[in-house]
Amino acid sequence: MNLGNSKPSCEVIMNNSVHQITRRRAMGALAAAMAIPALELRAQAQQPAMEEKPATGANATRTSLHQEIALDATKERIFNVLMDSKQFAAFTGMPATIDPNAGGAFTTFGGLVEGRNVELIPGQRIVQAWRPTSWDPGVYSIVHFELKAASPGTMLVLDHTGFPEGDFDHLDPGWYLRYWNPLKKYLATPQ
Repeated sequence: MNLGNSKPSCEVIMNNSVHQITRRRAMGALAAAMAIPALELRAQAQQPAMEEKPATGANATRTSLHQEIALDATKERIFNVLMDSKQFAAFTGMPATIDPNAGGAFTTFGGLVEGRNVELIPGQRIVQAWRPTSWDPGVYSIVHFELKAASPGTMLVLDHTGFPEGDFDHLDPGWYLRYWNPLKKYLATPQ
């Protein structure tokens, strides 16, 4: 943060160059991202709400989750579905924009989730800095998808780490509701 300037800002380093982001620019970008066309709003209305309820009990302080999902498709097909805007939108039923390169930005679920691809190894691994837009600005978690060959298809291993305390009870079932159950249905349809 630049303390000598009267405008609060932060510096973001991307591709070895420094970018100054002021509160005004961040709010403008947020406002632009939230301007979803009417057709996208209809698609959102057809999906169950992404209701966030704080975790309680033992889950209240959990900041990571681990899931293993058996999928009936090749590692390459699953990687491609997760990294292709059109296929991601097709299986989730909501708009997605995904830059399929390391360092590339993405927005999914009609702008409700955003982030950047940190590491991509085609057919093997996807690592993302990932955040719902409802989180405080600048708060990101790490999502790690590992694709392992299994009979008859692929074992997808998800490790989601670094999310805020209280979000476990929302995120853990959310991966099944928003990703794995729709993805299984999508993969079952002929290409």
